[in-house]
Amino acid sequence: MNIAEVARYYNDLLKISDFAADPSNNGLQVSNCEEKVCSKAAFAVDASLASIKRAAAENADILVVHHGLSWGGGIRRWNGVDGRRFAAMFKNDLSLYAMHLPLDAHSVYGNNACLGDLVKLDDREMFFPYHGMNIGVIGNVAESCVHAVAAAAAAGKEFKLYMSPLKADRVQKVAIISGGGGSDGLESAIEAGADMLITGEFDHTMYHMVQENKIHVAALGHYNSEVHGVQSLQKLAAEVLGLETVFIDIPTGL
Repeated sequence: MNIAEVARYYNDLLKISDFAADPSNNGLQVSNCEEKVCSKAAFAVDASLASIKRAAAENADILVVHHGLSWGGGIRRWNGVDGRRFAAMFKNDLSLYAMHLPLDAHSVYGNNACLGDLVKLDDREMFFPYHGMNIGVIGNVAESCVHAVAAAAAAGKEFKLYMSPLKADRVQKVAIISGGGGSDGLESAIEAGADMLITGEFDHTMYHMVQENKIHVAALGHYNSEVHGVQSLQKLAAEVLGLETVFIDIPTGL
């Protein structure tokens, strides 16, 4: 299997053609030779210089990430931070594959679907339109304490819980938006009648929305809420594509 075939497999699996409005340029973003045989794949949340160097040290042929390097109109200058990242990839003949919103939204392997698995979310429906596509998921959990649901979603890692004074601590209808859905995501969860929103980031604009509405918010951190999708892709690379794999964990604490 070569680099192009790996990229094609993920393109088809994640239906990137449905996400034309995604600001990320999804797919194979960097490759010196797409026909190169791919034996080992590295996986990370971000295409940082640290993840690129560690992938190269692991002798990976491709680095698969959620947050790539090419957004919107693309990179305008090949110097500074971007120059160093691209130099490290070309120097080590390392390809880069990035998958943004399609990896948030996928009903099985996506970040939100995986978080739903952690909290045992049933009766799932997609919600929260973003760039023309619903990327969040909403459903029901067995009625439980909001702290227990948040802890299950955090999977042993730290989280912050923002409680509404207007609502009891028992929850059943749960909305999930990985990363940073912000006040728009919170508003969508409120409109959908959710008792709780599980997300990555919690910002200033969301505070009073929680205080004034009957909804609790669990903030897992942007990184921790989006680690699961790339790990799902890693598992597929090993089990379906037969590649040697490695996960590069570089938590940001944010």
